[in-house]
Amino acid sequence: MPRMLVATAPGKAAIVEYRDRKIAANEVMVEVEFASPKHGSEIADFRGDSPLINERYDDDWKLLVPRSPDHGKGVEFGSWNLGNMWVGRIVIKGVDVKDYNVGERVCSYGGIRETQIVNAVGNHRLLRVPEAVSWKSAVCYDPAQFALSGIRDGNVRPGDHVAVIGLGAIGLLAVQLAKKIGASPVIAVDPIEIRREVALNSGADFVLDPKACDVGLEIKRLTLQTGADCIIETSGAPSALQSALRGLAHGGTISYVAWAKEFLGGINFGREAHYNYGRLIFSRAASEPGPDYPRWNRKRVERVCWEMICNGSLRGDEIVNPVVSFEESAEAYCKYVDKNPELSVKLGVAF
Repeated sequence: MPRMLVATAPGKAAIVEYRDRKIAANEVMVEVEFASPKHGSEIADFRGDSPLINERYDDDWKLLVPRSPDHGKGVEFGSWNLGNMWVGRIVIKGVDVKDYNVGERVCSYGGIRETQIVNAVGNHRLLRVPEAVSWKSAVCYDPAQFALSGIRDGNVRPGDHVAVIGLGAIGLLAVQLAKKIGASPVIAVDPIEIRREVALNSGADFVLDPKACDVGLEIKRLTLQTGADCIIETSGAPSALQSALRGLAHGGTISYVAWAKEFLGGINFGREAHYNYGRLIFSRAASEPGPDYPRWNRKRVERVCWEMICNGSLRGDEIVNPVVSFEESAEAYCKYVDKNPELSVKLGVAF
């Protein structure tokens, strides 16, 4: 029987067997070759910290079922699939499927499991993966959308001073986008050394360790006292937001992409925040209508990100690190995603 990676309780992962159903006429079955989880919102759910565990969306990302506000408070947890994106090859197709063939390499959303059954008729989220495109870049499709929206909501333009705080997949892709736009300098901030190294390889002009310096002050110094025109904040830490408020140029914008928890301290709006006259924009690709709707909607963001991945403008080769076998995935999820995030950037799973 096929197997999948699930959370069995807050902070606990396991590989379990499941039984595939017969595919419908409009569906394909995919044998998964590679997969990857999210390290942000998914890990909050995994730890039982998020009230949003049961949220479900339709194909247009409209909320269908509200999540239970009691999750994480000792109320039923249940088993649920871990993972965000996968890449594999079609092994069976339904009789109504005309646009895909057995053997084609495809990518979509879904958990870390050996097979996927996906609607293949009119489903814009079932994506063909060109053979020349790295699977590591393909599984960065979802974080790329939040990076692109953060950059757009921050109104980043050529020549802008840009700082990116938090160098997970979203932050590192935001660094790539800011450089391609022509921002200068691009300053990348994270306490994890391997993530700062990837940021440098992704085009960052400077990297800062918030444990070793006053980030806001250093951003001012690196921009000749002007400050950053835009700061993309993806970490969700109170200290990161305070640093962003401190390092912002007068009239600049903080594009807040982070999936944050409740702030219980560490924020002071009465210091540089008030004097810098900044704007704080809460950015989320999946929340519609966005500021440029209807010209820009989620489907357009998705399409542009996939085009950039396929033409090599956005790359995930260094972002997906480490890569483990599926057999190791339960232990690796707890180790690299939950307990020791300083050892990883974005976990990859090879089947």
